[in-house]
Amino acid sequence: MAKRPQLTGRAAVLAIVVCAIAMSLAYPVRELVAQRRDIAQLEQQQARELAAIKEQEDRNRQLRDPGFIKRQGRERIFYCDPGHKCYVVMKDKPTQGKGTPVEKKTAGPPWYQTLWESVEAADSGNGAKVAETVR
Repeated sequence: MAKRPQLTGRAAVLAIVVCAIAMSLAYPVRELVAQRRDIAQLEQQQARELAAIKEQEDRNRQLRDPGFIKRQGRERIFYCDPGHKCYVVMKDKPTQGKGTPVEKKTAGPPWYQTLWESVEAADSGNGAKVAETVR
């Protein structure tokens, strides 16, 4: 009995046809996946934009409310209605940290005066004065 070959002509043609079908479907499937990913990104972007629109509408509704406007005027710029007495309480001395008063820094001469003095000292040849004024 003659041994039949493992790969017949029909099997080879069938394998080629299956590979051709797989190759022809690979690009459309890849495009389908990419389009679904784009759709998901666009849906997320749309949800963010809708949330921003809702937030702006809420802010617009607040700004149309006269009570909100008056409250903001009182809080931000200390607006006072006519006929009312308004007081702003301020601390006597500003404090920093744990309640210690802030020390005022002693201001030196302006920078341009220091610069001019160093130029004059350099012109007169007094090198010690130049080193002193740079500090």
